[in-house]
Amino acid sequence: MKSLIRLGATALVAAAALALPAVAQEIKISHQFKANTDGRDKATRVFVAEVNKKDPGVKFRIYPGSSLNIKPAAQFDALQSGTLEMAVFPISYAVGKVPEFSICIMPGTITSIDHAMRLKGSAFHKKLQEIAGKNGVHIVTWWWTPGGFASKDREIGGPDTVKGEKMRAADPTFESMLKAAGSSVINIPSTEIYPSLQSGVLTSTLTSAETFVSMRIYEQTKFATVGGDYTLWWLLQPLVMSKAAWDKLTPAQKKIFEEAADKSDAYFADGQREAVTKMIEAYTKAGAKVRSLTKGEFNAWIDLAKKTSWPEFEAKSDEAKQLLQLITSVK
Repeated sequence: MKSLIRLGATALVAAAALALPAVAQEIKISHQFKANTDGRDKATRVFVAEVNKKDPGVKFRIYPGSSLNIKPAAQFDALQSGTLEMAVFPISYAVGKVPEFSICIMPGTITSIDHAMRLKGSAFHKKLQEIAGKNGVHIVTWWWTPGGFASKDREIGGPDTVKGEKMRAADPTFESMLKAAGSSVINIPSTEIYPSLQSGVLTSTLTSAETFVSMRIYEQTKFATVGGDYTLWWLLQPLVMSKAAWDKLTPAQKKIFEEAADKSDAYFADGQREAVTKMIEAYTKAGAKVRSLTKGEFNAWIDLAKKTSWPEFEAKSDEAKQLLQLITSVK
């Protein structure tokens, strides 16, 4: 009888343990962007607030401006190892480890913010998530940033205007297109753009509209090409989570995170339309010349991309080829 009682008690304890939520822990969120200024930081705070509305027991701590002392690209290593739970991470920073991530900045594959949001939940999104999971991370949000060119010395339009420029674009596959147009390239995180322009290491750059403003790149450049109907540079810069940390969440918590991501995605998409306007305003106020790409200039870039960046990417793996087919199938 005593044995039966002990067995029954053990079963009750085990059942209770299964019903409990995941062990409470502090989730650290690291990123390189300015607090309460950059849209990526503000959208992170929207995500956290939405999670805490439904589960106040999940504790977050946000470390903006690389204040956790993890360099931007090194965040991926920390996520893979599980020493960092979450980060706002420009996906192209990890192409050295996951070459397929170059699809998240491939010229000519995203045409607008609305187009980027139509990809959410698509076969492309699912395939990208599968690849991320195999490499130790989980993509939580769907934050796409539009960007543009800025130069110290010249107006940039089509491929014929970048010959001799020392440029940054954040991805080696993208940069193969720039090389074919006659520029030299330097692959650095966005935190290094300002001093590189200041020192002359760079003469021009591509990056997000958010970064041009929050990192005051308009102070080091006199010409900007941004806005209009034709945007060449888009990058997925989502909240990502260590797969180890994601797998520790209960099913209920995962659902809460996904619902919070939906709210932050809508907030971020609206903010990116405003970010382009703010970039134009910042450059205009600084006395710079601002213009957008013409249809002919944009088409010339895409024609070049299809001869350089696209085949180079497809050759990386069967999964890369599949990703390019999937992203271009959604209009």
